[in-house]
Amino acid sequence: MRVLLLDAAPGQLLDRELERLLGHGLAVTLNLRRVADRSGALAAWAGRVDFTDVDAFDESALIAETVRNGIGYHAVKSRGSVPLRAAFLTAATDPELAHQLRVVGRAGAGTDHVELASAARHGVAITHTPGSNANAVAEFALAQLLALTRNLAAHNEAAHRGRWTAPTAPAVELSELRLGIIGLGRIGLALAERATALGMAVQSFSRRPAESSVPQAVSLTALLATSDVVSLHVPLNPQTRGMIGRSELAAMRSGSILLNTARGGIVDEQALADALGDAEHPLAAAAVDTFEHEHATFASPLFGLPNALLTPHLAGMTKAAMVTAAIRCADHIAALLAGRPDGVPVVTVETELIAQGHEAESVRGRPGRTGKESGFLARRP
Repeated sequence: MRVLLLDAAPGQLLDRELERLLGHGLAVTLNLRRVADRSGALAAWAGRVDFTDVDAFDESALIAETVRNGIGYHAVKSRGSVPLRAAFLTAATDPELAHQLRVVGRAGAGTDHVELASAARHGVAITHTPGSNANAVAEFALAQLLALTRNLAAHNEAAHRGRWTAPTAPAVELSELRLGIIGLGRIGLALAERATALGMAVQSFSRRPAESSVPQAVSLTALLATSDVVSLHVPLNPQTRGMIGRSELAAMRSGSILLNTARGGIVDEQALADALGDAEHPLAAAAVDTFEHEHATFASPLFGLPNALLTPHLAGMTKAAMVTAAIRCADHIAALLAGRPDGVPVVTVETELIAQGHEAESVRGRPGRTGKESGFLARRP
């Protein structure tokens, strides 16, 4: 069975991923485009795996590689949310190919990069590794929060310029804040556990709440209005796309902070940028790790805003999380290709609709605005 690694695990993790796939008896083609040490990979794996060099985010180039010489691949694996849309899935399952695509594996939790309806029409199974990065993302969300509440970026920049600065207003401690978590899945629960241990009051809003001691807000509106910090942990789907827009941002507590380590499309980025640029808006700051446009198309109206902490979708990129995701994904792909689907998470249109259950409710009315003071979370009613 032929497998194309669109973007392999980085550094020494690459060796572990390749060994796992080869151990399952799979024929592997490694895409070198995002491999940092190309010469090292070629020297170490020549004769054991095949190589290609293609921009996986260029759909035409990816299709050309997939159908090259009429051979095809039984499975493709991605880590960085390479878009796999209808055109690719149609080409990869062409009956004229020697090997038609049967499995798409994602080393990570989300599958919004795959057009599920098209995959279903072509009989392609979509698997991923839910929970593999839960601890990493939860820790990152806390890091975002600490960086913002202590204004670390500004103090770091000033110190590097030789300027001794002092806060314009005293910082708050985490134990003074209430955290609102939207989406109480594996990551949301991991964040709630850690935030509680740090003394934070925690509440959540989820259409499908897990069995947990975390208090549930009666509505999204209620959570936004009563949380000092709001952290997003829902999947991106038609129900959650744009769930945090202008009215939701206006409903937030004065001086509050928004954290997004989920998916960019969940938040209206232009509305968020407008809110952060308005000194009278209740939202004081935001930390954003995921964007509507990423990788080669990275662009955002949030660029240049001093109260926006921006990072390039790296919340889940810890050694432990990436090893777990890569190994699980390899095992899932091998099991599905061997006709052993038991225990393998497979995402379909139907299962995704069931799992979503986090759609944004309509928020009616726009509360009056209150002015910000210097420093994030300086004023809280």
